[in-house]
Amino acid sequence: MARYVFITGGVVSSLGKGLASAALGALLQARGYSVRLRKLDPYLNVDPGTMSPFEHGEVFVTDDGAETDLDLGHYERFTGVAARRTDSISSGRIYSNVLEKERRGDYLGKTIQVIPHVTNEIKNFLHIGEEETDFMLCEIGGTVGDIEGLPFFEAIRQFGQDKPRGQCIYMHLTLLPFIAASGELKTKPTQHSVKELRAIGIAPDVLVCRSEMPIPPKEREKLALFCNVRPEAVIAAQDLASIYEAPLAYHAEGLDQAVLDAFMISPAPKPNLAKWEDVIDRIHNPEGEVKVAIVGKYTQLEDAYKSIAEALTHGGIANRVKVRAEWIDSELFENDDDIPPLLEGFHAILVPGGFGERGTEGMVHAARFARTRKVPYMGICLGMQLAVIEASRDLLGLADAGSEEFDHDAGERRFTPVIYHLKEWLEGNRTIKREVTDDKGGTMRLGAYDAILSEGSQAAEIYGSTAISERHRHRYEVDIAYREKLEGCGLHFSGLSPDGRLPEIVEIPGHPWYIGVQFHPELKSKPFAPHPLFADFIRAALEQSRLV
Repeated sequence: MARYVFITGGVVSSLGKGLASAALGALLQARGYSVRLRKLDPYLNVDPGTMSPFEHGEVFVTDDGAETDLDLGHYERFTGVAARRTDSISSGRIYSNVLEKERRGDYLGKTIQVIPHVTNEIKNFLHIGEEETDFMLCEIGGTVGDIEGLPFFEAIRQFGQDKPRGQCIYMHLTLLPFIAASGELKTKPTQHSVKELRAIGIAPDVLVCRSEMPIPPKEREKLALFCNVRPEAVIAAQDLASIYEAPLAYHAEGLDQAVLDAFMISPAPKPNLAKWEDVIDRIHNPEGEVKVAIVGKYTQLEDAYKSIAEALTHGGIANRVKVRAEWIDSELFENDDDIPPLLEGFHAILVPGGFGERGTEGMVHAARFARTRKVPYMGICLGMQLAVIEASRDLLGLADAGSEEFDHDAGERRFTPVIYHLKEWLEGNRTIKREVTDDKGGTMRLGAYDAILSEGSQAAEIYGSTAISERHRHRYEVDIAYREKLEGCGLHFSGLSPDGRLPEIVEIPGHPWYIGVQFHPELKSKPFAPHPLFADFIRAALEQSRLV
């Protein structure tokens, strides 16, 4: 039976609940326990799949095809435990489930209310898989006091009462602001946040306090007294140079010990933190540096490409080099003349995924620059499709090559589509069919799919295998009908779906490193297990740096 840790936040949002949860999961693993992490989001969207990246950052995709919050990416990167559809829930999904049950008559004509029907639905979600793990870490999105979060707080309060004593604890993350004029850390916002939490029936067992500096003993004692927690359960969370320092930093502060003490687990197994010490050593003691240009359309918000940024860091860890990633808005150089000044001096170019036509011509030009200048290039999802469009235009001579995604609403065709809307594909033994007019939410090719790589291809050498499984999130595909012509021009289709109908990887033999992938390899990369594509991409960038 799992022990539950509920992680809540107060004072302000974006304090790092997801990172704290992930780091705690890593520390419990280091002590020999199994963990699973979950995110409960109060927003009314059914999932973040239809949200703009500017609203909520990237959408993280699980193997079983769920579109989830980016915090699940932190959970996977820190623990290596593959997230599942049952590890993420939103208010929208909860209310949708309740209303579907009401329409079916499952409630036998009763009046449907937040308590008990909505809270029971949340508790049912929390129970899933509780027999499979030692610790279940459940993060509640938002902050205490948010009106939309109240059903979740009430549900976890009830859940703690339903379970045997000592089966659930509550960890509250708050802010200790520093007032420069007085030179003080102020505890009052945290006191008020805990007071609000206690008013709805939840008393925190562990207090994690974000601050710019160490918490002096006097303030620590004050927090313990007024917030009714033990002094050793007041944990300082200071800003770090790298997020991967978090497990070691939280361990030094005693977070994992405080959690085990709250569960009265004694004696606690000693942690083995060797792999995290190795990661930090590689980050802080690099033996080189490479510059990577990320040419995308959501570059104003780095969280829109969070997993890509972290996967590049992991590639640097694998090669023991520092990766300096620079985010470049693709709309800045939709004119060919603007490209050389912006991309000169970079050792590699990455074009990530995205939706819609805006900025795509700039990405096409970036792909051409990388191809013709022999600069290592990685195209992910849309980045692969635009590399195919560039090759179709420049190598195949199809000047108006484009994508149905940019054209299907137009009254008159502007492009000859080499990228088409995916209408049918195999998912196991099932055939999935989609139309352009279908709802946007959850209707893409989502989750893990197998691919077969060509013997002797660069992709097969990188993976060390000709059979792979990767996560997808897209509605459009490269038209396999152009394969023979493009391969005749030098663009090799080195990875295909098992039925041979869907292109998964393209590459240019003889180029230092030019690979486009339809899937999202960044979603499976971890600091202690870098994805092979990113590890080899940074290796190629390092070689390029020695030529410049």
